[in-house]
Amino acid sequence: MVGTDATGEIERLYTAVPQICNVFHVIGKIGEGTFSSVYLAVARLKSGEDGKFALKHVVPTSHPNRTAAELQCLAVAGGEDNVMGVKYCFRKNDHVVIVMPYLEHDCFVNILPTLSFQEVKDYIYNLLKALKRIHQFGIIHRDVKPNNFLYNRKLKQYALVDFGLAEGTSDTQVELLNVLQAKKQEGRLGSSLQRTVFGEKNFNVQSPVTLEVNTTKNVKPSKTLDVIRKLAKTVPAKNTSDGMARKAASPTCDCYARDQVCFSCLSRSRQIAPRAGTPGYRAPEVLMKCTHQTTVIDLWSAGVMFLSLLSGRYHFFNAVDDMNALAQIMTIRGSGETVQAAKQFGKTVLCSKKLPAKDLRTLCEGLRRLFTVPKSNSDAETQKQRAALQMKVLENEDGWFDKQPCVAPPADLTNKKSPSDISEPQQSNISGWDNVPDEAYHLLDRLLDMNPATRITAEESLLHPLFKDLT
Repeated sequence: MVGTDATGEIERLYTAVPQICNVFHVIGKIGEGTFSSVYLAVARLKSGEDGKFALKHVVPTSHPNRTAAELQCLAVAGGEDNVMGVKYCFRKNDHVVIVMPYLEHDCFVNILPTLSFQEVKDYIYNLLKALKRIHQFGIIHRDVKPNNFLYNRKLKQYALVDFGLAEGTSDTQVELLNVLQAKKQEGRLGSSLQRTVFGEKNFNVQSPVTLEVNTTKNVKPSKTLDVIRKLAKTVPAKNTSDGMARKAASPTCDCYARDQVCFSCLSRSRQIAPRAGTPGYRAPEVLMKCTHQTTVIDLWSAGVMFLSLLSGRYHFFNAVDDMNALAQIMTIRGSGETVQAAKQFGKTVLCSKKLPAKDLRTLCEGLRRLFTVPKSNSDAETQKQRAALQMKVLENEDGWFDKQPCVAPPADLTNKKSPSDISEPQQSNISGWDNVPDEAYHLLDRLLDMNPATRITAEESLLHPLFKDLT
């Protein structure tokens, strides 16, 4: 759908890259991101018909190598297996416009409540098909999310888009991705590489998890730091809200569960690791700053999308920083699996309490029923029933859900639900949600494997029994 009137922006686009005026008539703005804006345009084809195209105007501040790498990804892997291709490219000075086929698509959040299980299965299958395609060329997308996987429900068409954050594997067939990797290692590209492990937000506030990062280079503390440490020893250790003393976290750290970062942690040398991506879809190894990241980080993101599709909840994870994101993941996958996975890539995760892994079927089915209320005679009554259901969520034993009530149901939801306040979705037999096979939750479990070494790949997932009728 074309956005609101953007005449001024269209005129500025014509001015920045005037040659597109000779080919396209820009109708309006249809999308906007941090590094680009997308416009819908029409061009007269050789057949005499008008064809629709999507024009992506890359912001002038983007690094030329990054823009060139995105173009090469589209040219090498695009055009097949649900991966967006490229038609033309225009450039004037530091302004670049990438021309792609236009796919009219549905808004994910609008259609999520009405999708049948078969549609969900088709959707995730076609997403995995696109990921298999780009991974075969050694491309890691790094930003897989609903907004970057276009879906036309009526025509059953799909397109993986936006390779602006893509990186290459060690054997990538996209030459410019190798160039980007080399420049990142030299520290010439991407100021975001100098960000802290958990972003700008303080990661000690109200978080049950802390992460101790191993470093390869020790920084000798100053004499001032020695004095501060001696003074700190004279201050009694304060208990955290869960009864644990902060000194139990680490003998060299003095900021556990406090609203500050101690000098010991600040003096550690930084680890350089890719962290690009959208919050809520970053894999655990990205959140924990693992230096070796592979194509399976895209499979984790696909798993989060599958989790939203099966549960009917979007956004599923919604954390303000990487530490809280990891804590939210742990409430679903469990602390034990998180700790074991961290050990695989040389990290240490300390958790203030043990969290059991949740059963994925119980979780998803509970969330689908949670906000489904029977028809009533008045909106006020409906709101009252929904408020009562909301209170059920607030009474669960997992603390962080107090601020994220849409993420998990009460632990006893499936055992104590009452027909008076919870009803089955209408037309459940037609939509298929009353008979979701075990294979769906098995695949979800494999996609959300905390350990990247054992996480299922795109190629393997397409052979999963869930898709036996699609292959």
